[in-house]
Parts: sequence; structure tokens; C-alpha cells
Amino acid sequence: MSKIVILTGAGISAESGLGTFRAEDGLWAEHRVEDVATPEGFARNPELVMTFYNDRRAQSYEASPNAAHVALAALQQADGFDVVIVTQNVDDLHERGGADAIHMHGGLTTALCHHCGHRWPAPLVMDLADTCPSCGQTSTRPDIVWFGEMPYQMDRIERHLSECDLFVSIGTSGNVYPAAGFVQMAKMSGAEALELNLEPSQGASYFDKAINGPASQIVPEWVRSLIG
Repeated sequence: MSKIVILTGAGISAESGLGTFRAEDGLWAEHRVEDVATPEGFARNPELVMTFYNDRRAQSYEASPNAAHVALAALQQADGFDVVIVTQNVDDLHERGGADAIHMHGGLTTALCHHCGHRWPAPLVMDLADTCPSCGQTSTRPDIVWFGEMPYQMDRIERHLSECDLFVSIGTSGNVYPAAGFVQMAKMSGAEALELNLEPSQGASYFDKAINGPASQIVPEWVRSLIG
């Protein structure tokens, strides 16, 4: 059985209407990353950060999986392949498209207690006055990995990278670590590497092959080439 590890980034959700990380008209355009995506920003202005992610959650819930999400779900369910999807995205479009994914940067669908570490399903609108169902403290925050924090499940991800036959990067810029280094990890273990992206990423030279174009077009075409 061929093992494939697939890393997805904002580019796979862009065609579902969710802004990409670096796009000038993307969801970060109106805010400095330091203000809404760091522990320090949350400490300075928790109301701004909570409102920012409430808006992202509402936007995500209104979006629908596109053909790329659905195609990856079909590949994951196909016979003859062991497919692990690792996503940098905090939306749940992979799951709603029928796939399982490791969310290394957390997700909008869960809330996190920064006092005891408990997680629970996030309401559509989170509030700073929300109490943790486990410890009762008013210490809720978005379950998002911010800059300066350790991504989730790195041990598990690195194990999958060391075991894969093929590493595929879809819709990522190649400039945010540690994810940008996954291709090198996989290749050190003997895997081939394929990039599917709208345009070449910053790490394009590390890949053995690249296919450029919109994710909703090139991802289904690539999946069909594997499973028919």
C-alpha cells in the first residue's frame, strides 16, 4: 500500500471563498498579524482577537467544500492508498468534504481553556465571559495555534513524513515553518515530492514535480490519475 502525506494550505480553501494568508485582499489585510495571531496580541486586546475569530468562524460556516476537498476525500477512501492529510487551515472544509485531517494550527470549531487546556465545541460566537466546562474558569480563547506557539501533533506528523512514499503540498506558500520544511523531512526519508499550487511556492525547488493551476481543477485531475 502506497502511503501519501498531503499538506494543505490556504490555497485549497480560497475557491470556497476563504481568503488566503498572504493575499492583499485576504482576511489578514485589515489587521496586523501581531495583533490577531499572537499570544501577545490576545493579551493586549482580547476583545479584538475574539471578534476577529468569531468573524472567521462565521465566514467558514458559510463556505462549502470545493472539488479539491472532495477529491482528497475520495483518495483517502480509495483502496490501495494510506492517505494522511495535514492541514495548516483552521476551517473544517476537509471534514465537511468527507476527509479526516490533522489540524496542525488548530481549528475554528473548538474552544480552548488557556487555564487547564480543556477543549470543547465552539459556539458560533465565542465570548470572553464563557466559562470552561471542565474547570469553570473564564479563560476561554480560540483553539488556534498563534505565531510563537508550537503546532499541534508534530510528533505524529513527523512520524507520518518519515514513513511516506509520496509527499504532496497543495495550496501553500512555502514560507511558514515548520510546515515549509515538511518536504525536506519527507525527502530525507526517501519520498518523492509533488507540489500542486496556483503558482510555484518559495520552496518549489525542493519538489520533484509541480503542477500549477487552481486547486479545484488540478487536485481532482491528479486524484483521477491515481484512482481513475
